[in-house]
Amino acid sequence: MDVQALEAYVNAGLTSFDMADIYGPAEEIYGSFYKQLLATKGHEAVKGIQGLTKWIPQPGPMTRKVVESAIDLSLQRMQVSHLDCLQFHWWDYSDKRYLDALGHLSDLQTEGKINELSLTNFDMEHVVEITNKGIQISSIQLQYSVVDRRPMVKMTEVCEALGIKLLTYGTLGGGFISEKYLGAKEPKNEDELYTSSLKMYKKAIDTWGGWDLFQELLQVLSSVAKSHNCTIANVATKYILDMPAVAGIIIGCRMGIPGAEHIQENVKSFDVHLTTEDTEMIESVLKKSSDLMQLIGDCGDEYRLK
Repeated sequence: MDVQALEAYVNAGLTSFDMADIYGPAEEIYGSFYKQLLATKGHEAVKGIQGLTKWIPQPGPMTRKVVESAIDLSLQRMQVSHLDCLQFHWWDYSDKRYLDALGHLSDLQTEGKINELSLTNFDMEHVVEITNKGIQISSIQLQYSVVDRRPMVKMTEVCEALGIKLLTYGTLGGGFISEKYLGAKEPKNEDELYTSSLKMYKKAIDTWGGWDLFQELLQVLSSVAKSHNCTIANVATKYILDMPAVAGIIIGCRMGIPGAEHIQENVKSFDVHLTTEDTEMIESVLKKSSDLMQLIGDCGDEYRLK
C-alpha cells in the first residue's frame, strides 16, 4: 500500500521524499518504490525523484568503517547507487567526533556515494565551525513555522552568506496550524495529545505564547486564507516558503489513509501569493509572542543532550 501511495505524490509533482535511518521502514519503502518505478517506467522516471535520508548515530567512535557501513546500509535499503542527500544529526556538541563523521561523509561524497551532504538540527555556531573545516554543506533541515521563527534570528543570514539552503519541518505544527484547531478547546490530556508529535508542538505553542494567542493567530491566518480561497495550511506554508534561504517545506504524510494525504491541498500552496498586507496582519500577532531563542535556544537546541 505505501509503495502505491508514493506514486500519487509523484503524479502530483511532489517528487522529493524525506526519511531517516531511524524512521522505521521508511528507507525500505522508498527502496521498493524506487525499484518498482525503475522497472515500470525506466531510468528517466527515477531521475525525477529524490530520496533525502538522515544518519542519526549514537555517540561513539566515528571511524571510516563505522561511517561507511551506515551509508552502505541506507544505500541497500533504498536500493540506489548513491544517496541524493544525506542529512547528518549529532546529539552532543561536547563530543567533537561529529567532525570525524562529517570528514568521512565528505570523503564518501567525493567518492560518489553521496550527492548532497547536509545537516539536520545544527545551530548557527556549529554550522560555521563545520564549514570552516572545509566541509561543503548544501542544506540544513530545521524547525521553522509561524510559531517557531528562530531561523530568522541567526541562521538565515549565515546560510545566505555560505550558500546553504533551509529545508523546514514543523511548518504546520504537527497539524495544529489548521482549521481543525481554529476555535477549538485547548487540548491538554493524553486522549487529545495522542502522539509524540502533538505533545511536542503543543509544548512549543505553550512556550511561544499559549492557546489564546495561538487562537488569535489562527483567526488571522484564516482571514488571509479566505481572501486567497485557500486553507490555513496553505498560508502558513507559503509564509515560510517566501522566507530568505528557504528551499523547501517538509510536510508529513499519512500514506494509505483515505482523506489524510492532502496532496492537492499541499500543491495549492504554490499558487498562493501573500501580499505585504497579509504578512503585516500575520506579524501583528507574532510580535506579541515570547522569544523562543531565549526560552529554548538556537535551532535544534531542543534536541541536544543536556
